Amino acid sequence: MPTEQWRPSANPWLIAVVVTLAAFMEILDTTIVNVALPHIAGTMSSSYDQATWTLTSYLVANGIVLPISAFLARLIGRKRYFMLCIVSFTVCSFLCGIATNLGELIVFRVLQGFFGGGLQPNQQSIILDTFPPAQRNRAFSISAVAIVVAPVLGPTLGGWITDHFTWRWVFLLNVPVGIVATLGVQALVEDPPWARKSGEKLSIDYIGIALLAVGLGCLQVMLDRGEDEDWFGSGFIRTFAALAAIGIVGASLWLSYAKHPVVRLDVMKDRNFALGCAAMSAFAMILYGSAVLIPQLAQQHLGYTATLAGLVLSPGAVLITMEIPIVSRLMPVIETRFIIAFGFAVLAAALAYTHTLAPDIDYETLVKMRLAQSVAIGCLFVPITSIAYLSIPPDLNNDASALFTMFRNVFGSVGISVSTALVRERTQARMAHLSPHMSTLSQNFVDATHERAAAITSFVGQPPALAAQTANGMMYQTYIEQASMLAYIDVFAMLTILCAVCVPFMFFFSPGKAAGGGGH
Repeated sequence: MPTEQWRPSANPWLIAVVVTLAAFMEILDTTIVNVALPHIAGTMSSSYDQATWTLTSYLVANGIVLPISAFLARLIGRKRYFMLCIVSFTVCSFLCGIATNLGELIVFRVLQGFFGGGLQPNQQSIILDTFPPAQRNRAFSISAVAIVVAPVLGPTLGGWITDHFTWRWVFLLNVPVGIVATLGVQALVEDPPWARKSGEKLSIDYIGIALLAVGLGCLQVMLDRGEDEDWFGSGFIRTFAALAAIGIVGASLWLSYAKHPVVRLDVMKDRNFALGCAAMSAFAMILYGSAVLIPQLAQQHLGYTATLAGLVLSPGAVLITMEIPIVSRLMPVIETRFIIAFGFAVLAAALAYTHTLAPDIDYETLVKMRLAQSVAIGCLFVPITSIAYLSIPPDLNNDASALFTMFRNVFGSVGISVSTALVRERTQARMAHLSPHMSTLSQNFVDATHERAAAITSFVGQPPALAAQTANGMMYQTYIEQASMLAYIDVFAMLTILCAVCVPFMFFFSPGKAAGGGGH
């Protein structure tokens, strides 16, 4: 096919850096705002619960656009659509930074999420078209810095900005980055022949768009608000769960049989791509779930500031950045599926290492735990992405990128929501398991309480009755700490099992190496 010989006139590595800069800016915005929510609530004279809608609104709009981004790129041209998204995202970021009330901020966040949703899929498809299959693994290593490292750096950078400046700079920071990305894309990026608009009229799949909007939008609301609304104990969450199920199932059926679907699901017939989506979904759940658990543990139970909690993750992000080029060099030598299986196995072992969690754990040990996980993370993103697109024809790159990105983002949100919900549920379960030991019928409890009361009376000088009350309070605090720590251990154990289950399925990928084009 002659179009397959097309190559861009600009340096492909400069193109990869420029388009990845735009994606990095958008991905960073999904996590950098989290730590600023208390500051936003205070400035806007609103509750923390109301302020969280600035995050929910962004994720909902972002999730709706992801699967239809390929259609929008076909409709107005990929480069034109990509630049529209960058410029609009930058403008909306500026408007978020100067918003005067919460209502304005939420509206601008919706628009920011809507235009930001087109950045990741188009960045991926531009890299696919810019590089031949033999070089994609190295190109994806640049992309990995944005997609894997940005969510980890977000809380650290957001905490530092809000601590030293104001939350408004979390948004205003995007403005210079967006300007540089816009100028770079304008100068370097061009559409390949198969991605350019031809003269034919594109039919608009209104039903497919509507079903995807309802399904993915309601799913994001359910995932983001579920913890605050007591999950399925809330009629609000049950309603959105039902709408999400109807929308997603309906969209799957409609898109499978529609003559001109908004996104072509026949790309899922490719075995490598279907397995790649499944592997990336599991990886995203584990990556985002573990990335939120460690800072949450550090802040809520160890007393860390937002910045210090983010610094627990930062050394791991640096290690991933250093490791990805090494993995890319190994991919032409070792079968890609073996690297992925090895990555999941190492990640399972690293997550199992968290069984050493304790209430008095120090910063250094937490960093070591995250570093162990980061070793495995560096072995997964680039190989999974490379093998997923191994046998996708160029004319399906836009649709494949939209679906692949959608799976990664949706299941990343699932990982965050399920992990935090499980911590809460397992804490309650562990408290129930430990409660028999917090009774006067337990001799160990009685002895420990008496020893603490005696120590308080001796060293502090409190009367015996008051010392007994203080000792009981201290025992209850220990009880809560132990239950919470056991809950985190339980959740990490579940993630360990998920990793271990993934390992054998990785061998169903086609045998082959990244540069050699193995079996299709």
